[in-house]
Amino acid sequence: MVIDNKKIAIIGGGPGGLTLARLLQLKNADVKVYERDENKDVRVQGATLDLHEESGLEALRRAGLMKKFKANYRPNAGKLKILDKDLTIHLNEHSADETYSEDRPEIDRAPLRKILLDSLKPETVVWDSQFISMEKEGEGWKLHFKNGNSYYADIVIAADGANSKIRSYLTDITSIYSGITMIEGNIYNAKINAPKLWELVNGGKVFALDNNQSLLFSTKGDGTLTFYTGCKSDENWVKNSGIDFKNKNQVFEWFKEEFSSWKKDFHELFESGEISIIPRPQYHYPPDQSWETLSTLTLLGDAAHRMPPYAGEGVNMAMQDAFELAENLTNNTFETIQSAISDYEKNMLKRASEITRITLNSTEMLHSPKAIENLLKMFKGE
Repeated sequence: MVIDNKKIAIIGGGPGGLTLARLLQLKNADVKVYERDENKDVRVQGATLDLHEESGLEALRRAGLMKKFKANYRPNAGKLKILDKDLTIHLNEHSADETYSEDRPEIDRAPLRKILLDSLKPETVVWDSQFISMEKEGEGWKLHFKNGNSYYADIVIAADGANSKIRSYLTDITSIYSGITMIEGNIYNAKINAPKLWELVNGGKVFALDNNQSLLFSTKGDGTLTFYTGCKSDENWVKNSGIDFKNKNQVFEWFKEEFSSWKKDFHELFESGEISIIPRPQYHYPPDQSWETLSTLTLLGDAAHRMPPYAGEGVNMAMQDAFELAENLTNNTFETIQSAISDYEKNMLKRASEITRITLNSTEMLHSPKAIENLLKMFKGE
């Protein structure tokens, strides 16, 4: 195969990077994953992930990990309630015979990460490796990390997320602000700290949509309630708002004003001290982006095609990138690494363009005056 005797460095130990490492190791490739986290036990934030049949689940099948996935996924976590600012329920999959989420099983980030990490050879992941810079060396790259270590790689694969530091070595195309800024919150021990909302979510998901705003909720197996506010705002709102987002009370004051027409039951989000909060302005790359293929560097996941989360495609896109790239690098179809990467990038960018357009349409729909009406029509195929 074209990567025989090549050292491959994957920067970033998220689902995309770890999936790629697993698939490459199944073909005996020489691969290392450089991850900024200090160790595997660092708390994993974020909502539960729904894996799609043709992408996330297909990646796990190819990786030989479906048995472990089935032992760790949460069968009812995808059941959805749709409600408005007055808590009127417009859809409740917990009481329905059929759901729209049956083919998108849910798993928490932490167990998915553990499944992938446990599938790798010992010492594959180099922890505490925050990427700083790299330069050309011989036919490959010399990589430098914040801890002072440096390593050589023939091929570098950027799986370092939406704020990728490696992307600029391949393209100067920058991201575009979507018009929506989210605030992510994680309420720990939520059954005690947010009991009414915990009961409302009922182990599944809630889409609360009204007044051109969104509140999305999901639970995790460790008892955490994760929520995301979504509001239309200026790109620099986070910086210019004057809010200290490490100060829960300041964020709560903003919430009470911004969501003033919403029922006060939602105030329970901020009544506990066991909470973490982070603002997340939402960006995307142009649907028509392209760049000149290199034989020594490529991108996958959010580093290649970041987009808002309102179509649930992020992790699935990354895992599909991983199995398509692994296939090209190991299937003996291509005579050179560059031709293998070029074919991968061509197909990946075409797929990303389509999903980006769908995601932007969904983002606009969920923050429009008829959000609930239009979402229900979409579910019904109308």
